[in-house]
Amino acid sequence: MSNVNTPIASLAITPITSQNEGRKFQGSGGTFFEALARAWGAALDRQATSIEELSAGLEGNDTPSAITELTAESLKMGFLSTSSHTAISAVGEALSTMARKS
Repeated sequence: MSNVNTPIASLAITPITSQNEGRKFQGSGGTFFEALARAWGAALDRQATSIEELSAGLEGNDTPSAITELTAESLKMGFLSTSSHTAISAVGEALSTMARKS
């Protein structure tokens, strides 16, 4: 059983370098788990920027449609935040389980 988990465990903890060498991403490299966390962080940053822009646009334009749009974007932020927590926690727990069984 441990032989089945070994390749998966190795993939999860292997540094991601060769695929990103030609690219100049900030914070590239690291493990799959770190890449996953960076991707979720970037998505949350983009959503926060969208909310900030909508919020700045409300000055003097507090119509129901503008407030509703801001509310929808805020709810989307909550959804993304919950999803990122769930995904990162699930992957972390899976990696922990694989480490115990290896």
